[in-house]
Amino acid sequence: MKKEKRVFKKGFAFKVFEAPEQSPFDKLFDIFQEIITHTSGDLDEALDWMKELDKEYQLTDEEYTLDDFVEDLKKKGYIREEIKPDGKGGMSITAKTEQAIRKRALDQIFGKLKRSGSGNHRTNYIGKGDEHSGEFRNYQYGDSLERISMTESLKNAQINHGIGDFNLTEDDLVVEETRFKAQMSTVLMIDISHSMILYGEDRITPAKKVAMALVELITTKYPKDTLDILVFGNDAWSIEIKDLPYLQVGPYHTNTVAGLQLAMDMLRRKRNTNKQIFMITDGKPSCLKLPDGQYYKNSNGLDRHIVNKCNMMAQQARKLHIPITTFMIAQDPYLMQFVREFTYANQGKAFYTGLKGLGEMIFEDYETNRKKRIKG
Repeated sequence: MKKEKRVFKKGFAFKVFEAPEQSPFDKLFDIFQEIITHTSGDLDEALDWMKELDKEYQLTDEEYTLDDFVEDLKKKGYIREEIKPDGKGGMSITAKTEQAIRKRALDQIFGKLKRSGSGNHRTNYIGKGDEHSGEFRNYQYGDSLERISMTESLKNAQINHGIGDFNLTEDDLVVEETRFKAQMSTVLMIDISHSMILYGEDRITPAKKVAMALVELITTKYPKDTLDILVFGNDAWSIEIKDLPYLQVGPYHTNTVAGLQLAMDMLRRKRNTNKQIFMITDGKPSCLKLPDGQYYKNSNGLDRHIVNKCNMMAQQARKLHIPITTFMIAQDPYLMQFVREFTYANQGKAFYTGLKGLGEMIFEDYETNRKKRIKG
């Protein structure tokens, strides 16, 4: 009797999710990083929040208390003692914590996305570049030895001469083509007008997280690119990477023109051919600084004088080949109409979005622009 052949099919095995083991410090540190971002770097306020959370959710126990956690933060270099301006002693976060917050923001915002392989930032020109293209050609006199693909060359030798009597000649050698990597200079504009915390919605914290994540992405994955960050309210000014965790909203109107002027000034000084502006805002432009230093402000609807100035800046950026991508954290129809008009003047792009998905949109657009804009 003929035995039946058993067929084993591939499939998925499901089991109950088990969270990875974390030390008491790591569990608390994850919460601490989130809170310190919301408190704009205010350590005392962050620790007060943690005390309240500990009371409600029993984050600690007798074996590892909140005091133990604070001591570990000191030992590991995440916080330090300092003398405050009033002469009293206190504690503050360190550069190590700032780095950890940026890394966490990158993981939070971009960690779920499918990363493309290295080398998204390509030109169309093949030659003696610095990025492998995956394409091969015959060796030519003058090619450097490190560019020879030994695997492909050995394969050619076996095909051309057989495997019985191994022989490798110059005609068998193959080199891998490389492409020149180009650079992208980006300016990220963040609206810090008062409306970023109005209506019971915290819009500034997600904007900070996006900025921190973008900084970490560029410095780790695209070190040849540059990223400058500026904030704009009644005026506009640049901020350092180390300032990001401490960024707060002010009692400001929205001077979009000042932000665009500063962004273009920053990009004019860059030698890179490829430049772009990302703007995160939730409201309409409502302020201009006049030649005499006075401020012209109008929060009632869309002021045509202010809107025209914004469109002029958009057209100027277009002439300089600087596309502007606007991420609008509001969906009021009349504001969307302004953004459409502004985007048309620049021939740029606009995304009308809430806070959810903001980081993923900016990440994907950054990578898309790098592929599309690089021309050599």
